[in-house]
Amino acid sequence: MKLYYSKILIGGLTALAILATISCSSINSSIETASAHSTERPENAPPKALPTTAAVSQGDQTVVLAGGCFWGLEAVFEHVKGVRDVASGYSGGDAKSATYETVSTGRTGHAEAVKITFDPKEVSYEQLLGVFFAVAHDPTELNRQGPDTGTQYRSAIFYADDEQRRRAESVIKDLTAAHTYSAPIVTEIAPLAAFYQAEDYHQDYLAHHPDAPYIVANDQPKVADLKVKFPDLYQEK
Repeated sequence: MKLYYSKILIGGLTALAILATISCSSINSSIETASAHSTERPENAPPKALPTTAAVSQGDQTVVLAGGCFWGLEAVFEHVKGVRDVASGYSGGDAKSATYETVSTGRTGHAEAVKITFDPKEVSYEQLLGVFFAVAHDPTELNRQGPDTGTQYRSAIFYADDEQRRRAESVIKDLTAAHTYSAPIVTEIAPLAAFYQAEDYHQDYLAHHPDAPYIVANDQPKVADLKVKFPDLYQEK
C-alpha cells in the first residue's frame, strides 16, 4: 500500500514538473484554437489602442505592467480590491506588430502587458507595485518568467507620466535597499507610448480556462499567493 501511494505521489510530482515547462505561447488546446479562429481580429484590422494617460474618468487611474504571460498578471490584479478593470495586451512596439503570433516571436519590441484601471482612493499605485513585485512575477528574471522566455516576457513598468516614473523608481530603490531579493531587480522602467489590447480570447483567460495545464501550474498559485500575502487587498471574483 505504501508503495502504491508512493507511485501516485511521484507520478503527481512528475506531472506537475512537466506542466511547469509548458510555455504560454506553445499552448494549442482545442478550446484555445477554436476561440482564436472565432474571435481574432479580421485580417489587416488594426489592434485596439487604449488610452495611455494615467487619469481616466471619475478619478480612476491606470498603470501598465509587464511580467511574463499576461494571463497570470491579469488574473492576479483582477483579485485586487480597488481595481476596476484589467485588460491583457501589448506595449513597447508599434500597432502593426501588436498581434499574439507576431509578439510571440520576441522581435517586435512588445512585451505582453496588462493595463490596470484602479481607484486610487481604494488602492494606491505603490500597493499595486507591491503586488506586482511580490506575487505577480519574479523581477529578477531577465527576459523570461518561468517556462516563458524572450523579450516579450520581460519585467517592465510602462509609466504614463513623470509622477508614475518617479514613484516606480522609488519603489525599486526601496526594494533594493532592503535586499528583498538575492539577485538584482531587472525591471525596465519605460515611457508608455501605447497599449494595444490583445485578441478577445486572451481576456479573462484564467476565468475561462481555470483547469488548463499552464494555468494550474503557473497562474493559479499566484492568485493563491495574493490571498496569503495581501489578505487586506484580496477580493473574490
